[in-house]
Amino acid sequence: MENRVIELEIKMAYQDDLLQTLNDIIAKQQQQIDRLERVYNAMHERVDNLSSKIPEDASPQYELPPHY
Repeated sequence: MENRVIELEIKMAYQDDLLQTLNDIIAKQQQQIDRLERVYNAMHERVDNLSSKIPEDASPQYELPPHY
């Protein structure tokens, strides 16, 4: 009976360690997602600012190809 309790405690310790490891991974991934969202938003804002500076009668180099 005592061996069974010890085995269960060992399994629980491994599961606690695994849970903490997975939690750390998720926290790092969320930080990466947050950083990528900030970069995306900055790039999106920059493209919007640049596209608003293109004159209405801009040369054809700014026109979309016909397949769009």
